[in-house]
Amino acid sequence: MNDSLTPELIEKTKAKLSFPDKLFIGGNYANSLTGKTFNNISPIDGKNINDVTFSQKEDIDAAVKIARKTFDSGVWSKSDPSFRKKILLKFADLLEKHHLELALLDTIDMGKTISDTYNADVPASVDNIRWYAEIIDKLYDDIAPTPYKTLAMITKEPIGVVAAIVPWNYPLWMAIWKLGPSLITGNSLLLKPAEQSPLSAIRLGELLMEAGLPEGVFSVLPGDGPTTGKALASHNDVDCVAFTGSGEVGKLILQYSGQSNMKRVQLECGGKSPNIVFADHNNLDLVAEKSAYAIFGNQGEVC
Repeated sequence: MNDSLTPELIEKTKAKLSFPDKLFIGGNYANSLTGKTFNNISPIDGKNINDVTFSQKEDIDAAVKIARKTFDSGVWSKSDPSFRKKILLKFADLLEKHHLELALLDTIDMGKTISDTYNADVPASVDNIRWYAEIIDKLYDDIAPTPYKTLAMITKEPIGVVAAIVPWNYPLWMAIWKLGPSLITGNSLLLKPAEQSPLSAIRLGELLMEAGLPEGVFSVLPGDGPTTGKALASHNDVDCVAFTGSGEVGKLILQYSGQSNMKRVQLECGGKSPNIVFADHNNLDLVAEKSAYAIFGNQGEVC
């Protein structure tokens, strides 16, 4: 644990901690149109942390409609790279400012140790956002090699409305991995956190508004896979789904894409720490150390 992170500071921050419980849409927190919620249970003690809004198909339809309208308006999709860079750098500063709060939300929500969330997950998330912010004005379009009298240009353009579905084992960090590249390129983003760990993702909506992100660019839609995830992946006005999770669900998302508008699908489907060690390796102690970390790091809850 970081020397500056004392038990007294943890308890003081925890005493003031609030647990977000709404979906985030159009720049505001709201209940589901159906009023449905689900219990958010902490694996630390098996107790209910709070009742979180359960996003239904009606909520997905409303969020997609706002995301599309915002994208088409150009307020973000056609904004200057320098503007998007400024917003994301401010967002990174706010993540850093709320460092311990975000770490505690993930620890309480899914049982990660506070040393992991405070020393790894949140700092890595800040670094990720700053990296993406800095690359915004350094990515160039291309001119293809062509005959002398021909000019072919390749331009990088936003996809449109992107749905990101993330797992429970790195709630904040995985959300940031999807958020950074989606937003720097001008897309509207709909984030569905895992139902086991939605708190830090919901909090991101407020922080992005504070950073100056235009309303409607970013939404958070807590809920489960069969209802909320399926509605996103099946929606005809979602242009891309980025998913991290099991191979079983990855296959379903491919099916949902094919059954709807053949939206782009980006899959990161996990395994569980396979290792192949060759007989001529000269440091088996190091192999054993790294293999053990790969298997048991993050409480064994890692691919």
